[in-house]
Amino acid sequence: MTDQQPGRHMAAEIDQQPGIFAALVDRRAEIAEVARAIRDRGPRFVLLAARGSSDHAALYAKYLTEVLLQLPAGLVSPSTTTLYGAQPDLTDVLVVSVSQSGGSPDLLEVTESARARGALTVAVTNTPDSPLNGAAELSVDVGAGVEHAVAATKTYSATLLALYLLVDAVRGGDGRHARDLGELARSTLDNSADAVAEAVRRYRFVDRVLTTARGYSLPSALESALKLAETSYLAARAYSGADLLHGPVAAVDAETAVLAVTSTGKGGEALHDVLDAVHGRGADVLAVGSAAAKVSAALRIPVAETAEEVAPVLEILPVQRLAHGLALARGGDPDSPRGLNKVTRTR
Repeated sequence: MTDQQPGRHMAAEIDQQPGIFAALVDRRAEIAEVARAIRDRGPRFVLLAARGSSDHAALYAKYLTEVLLQLPAGLVSPSTTTLYGAQPDLTDVLVVSVSQSGGSPDLLEVTESARARGALTVAVTNTPDSPLNGAAELSVDVGAGVEHAVAATKTYSATLLALYLLVDAVRGGDGRHARDLGELARSTLDNSADAVAEAVRRYRFVDRVLTTARGYSLPSALESALKLAETSYLAARAYSGADLLHGPVAAVDAETAVLAVTSTGKGGEALHDVLDAVHGRGADVLAVGSAAAKVSAALRIPVAETAEEVAPVLEILPVQRLAHGLALARGGDPDSPRGLNKVTRTR
């Protein structure tokens, strides 16, 4: 019977993350070698190519690049290469392709094309022998191990941490803000368990969820919406807090659940006015993060406090647990959502 228990893989993989983080930090020197090669090339611009959850990780890397490296960065639209055949000059450009499987044909084509057009290419994957790794000049292994659940959990968070360690090493950092993430992940999972269980009870029958955040935490809001949609089949939509006030807030009312990711730092501070506005419209706000206690909310899920630049590695953990719990409470199996496969092949 145990072998057939719904959600067993996702639950186990969520719980593996503290150990994965600690092991990845221990491999920082390996990632720093890749960073040294990047520094030696001195890129003038950074492009990030990804799909799905990896696209949210790439957005996190975009924030890191623009803030920590002070370099312009952008997200690639793969179809400009795969469908339209665009061939821009990428001399002195760094192209980072992010893919858990390393098997998506469009990312492979983008990487091969970028390298041929002068870019320095780096693959960040959980599959060291993947075609993507073979196509890129440099590679970073996120080291999360095989992921059996369809919904990405440990591969997503490990990708975030690998990207942080890479960018931090490019700027000459020593990884100090990441050193204790294994221990902090364990305490976050343990200390948020009761609040997550309460959130499952509270939101079991909700149909519509908005997720929101600012700054470094915006990728967490996007990933939260994806996890809730793919495991619990909720109509979930993510907005930057700034964009939410520019129109979508008109759709917020007492029937709306709002999941707000808010951690200590400038992004969390910028979300205060947004949450005051949606709370004032009667929305049921669930605040997740190290600054959750400081905002208007009906329910709060605590997360261990860190430097803002690494907060996304931790703040997604209780949301993964929430998605898992809601899926089970609504009669689903988060290990095997309907209509989804582990590797999506697009062009």
